[in-house]
Amino acid sequence: MMEMRMLKLLRNCKTIRELKQTHLQVLMNGLHGSGFVLPKLIALASELVSLDYAVRIFQYSEYPNVVSANTMIKCCIGKTHKGAWRVYDQMKVFTIAPNSFTFTFLLRCFEPFEALEDGRVVHGDIVKLGFGSSVFVQNTLLDFYAKCGRNLDWASRVFGEMPTRDVVSWNSMIGAYLAHEKVESAIGLFDSMPERNVVSWNSVVSGLSKAGNMELARSVFDRMPEKNEVSWNSMISGYVRLGDVESAECIFDQMSKRTVVSWTVMISGYTMIGDLESARNIFHRMPVKNTISWNALIAGYVHNHEFVQALYVFHQMLIDGKCRPDQTTLVSILSACSHLGSLEHGKWIDSYIKRNKFDVTIPLGNALIDFFAKCGDVENAKAVFNKMAKRCVITWTTMILGLAVNGHCKEALALFDRMHVEGVQPDDVIFIAVLSACTHGGLVVEGKRVFGQMVGEFDIVPRIEHYGCMVDLLGRAGRLEEAKEFIEGMHLKPNAVIWATLLGSCKIHGKGDILESVTRKIMELEPSNPSYLALICNMSASIGQWKDTLISRVAMRRQGVEKVPGCSSIQVGDKVHEFLAKDTSHKQRKDIYGVLYCLNGHLKAVSA
Repeated sequence: MMEMRMLKLLRNCKTIRELKQTHLQVLMNGLHGSGFVLPKLIALASELVSLDYAVRIFQYSEYPNVVSANTMIKCCIGKTHKGAWRVYDQMKVFTIAPNSFTFTFLLRCFEPFEALEDGRVVHGDIVKLGFGSSVFVQNTLLDFYAKCGRNLDWASRVFGEMPTRDVVSWNSMIGAYLAHEKVESAIGLFDSMPERNVVSWNSVVSGLSKAGNMELARSVFDRMPEKNEVSWNSMISGYVRLGDVESAECIFDQMSKRTVVSWTVMISGYTMIGDLESARNIFHRMPVKNTISWNALIAGYVHNHEFVQALYVFHQMLIDGKCRPDQTTLVSILSACSHLGSLEHGKWIDSYIKRNKFDVTIPLGNALIDFFAKCGDVENAKAVFNKMAKRCVITWTTMILGLAVNGHCKEALALFDRMHVEGVQPDDVIFIAVLSACTHGGLVVEGKRVFGQMVGEFDIVPRIEHYGCMVDLLGRAGRLEEAKEFIEGMHLKPNAVIWATLLGSCKIHGKGDILESVTRKIMELEPSNPSYLALICNMSASIGQWKDTLISRVAMRRQGVEKVPGCSSIQVGDKVHEFLAKDTSHKQRKDIYGVLYCLNGHLKAVSA
């Protein structure tokens, strides 16, 4: 009777406080060893409090049974394989006999961590304890080896030694062959199946589609005696991944009953090839839409740089009210706001997130930091960063780069050092951000230290981008000879961007003595690039080498080269203003250039 009462209380627990109060009652009533109460208590403790709390409950229970142990192992899935192994060892100490669920949960714990050796030990126990004849256990073992093994030798061995196979066994082995791109083996095994169901057919069609082998996928699809939603959608998705939207549309048109997934995949397909009109038409034809459908269209506009349209669709989604925006929606919209420089819209999104109590996950937090930093609101970017419960290396990279581009270069370096202290492993991308901070701040000594740290301490092989940052750093500081020597000592062959960076520094510092050699390097690598020809032409003119200037301009005319003018846009209120270099078409151009002239005057006064 008391056990049933405790179980009812546990089922109603929604908070940590309620769980701990119920846990106390379980202890007071001497039910901490109950075979019914203990598994539920362990599962809730792991979910509401922490895995460590659940482990302590299990360890201090007097007489745990196999159900409690299995529950504890199941709680470790996706979190720790060593913790699961310790529970399994404790089962041996408590002489708790494992059952088929014990082994399936253990193998599922090992799988995400690719703990192949631990899996082999468990495999030995499976055989010793007589579970080799369990199709359920053998299928899990087969799936484990297929996903964790570098090759399929162990998976094939398990499949070959199975005394009894069901359709899941065959499907798993076929799926493993397809995942490892062993198409002939997969098709051979499929053809020899004693009995196939629609899942078997779908497994082959889906696997071939994901591998991009659409010709073979189509032949299997056409042979199917029965097709379902998965069959049709696998074919549509396969064609879309290859950019063959015409074939995808052909399959789509043949469907007697289209699902939301089918419509959404077609929207994504059209946006991938830049056909936004067709994507919009498909979207409006949809009989039923869900959040993913809206996201597909919004993300499509963002991907194709139609940021105003992305915001318009988002507003229509809110007006429609049938589908609530999710994290993916908000990440896409924040990206659109970042590109438009629309601080007003982005702040509204931020308040929407707070009002609707969205969890600031890593992707959403990263998008918010990126948005605020790109709009120049460093304080709000830092506030989001500091409030994030979890961060990844991208979070740190985004914040460091945001500080750098807004002139907080020393703070960006300090943040990188803090990241190092907190034990976050840096990658090659974050070093580009840190070196960029050094470049923006003219921090030559610090830049050299960071570059040396990247190579010496973290064994990261420099990419061309890292070299570019260092050349830019040295060049801006006027150390042109050192920059030239650095380029010549690179382990990679310098590209035109590297040499053009050095040439740009020559222009800044009025150094014409290395112009000829650098120009020759650029012309060898990119003889027709309008940006580089214009740079060479302007550089020659700035130091009075009119003959070289004339040669560059003649070369541009002969090749029909014309430099595309730079373009930028910003949203003010509900209108997007777009500007070209030296633009005179804007209605408020006099006011704009007047303000710009004043700003230039202030900058010259400050730098004087």
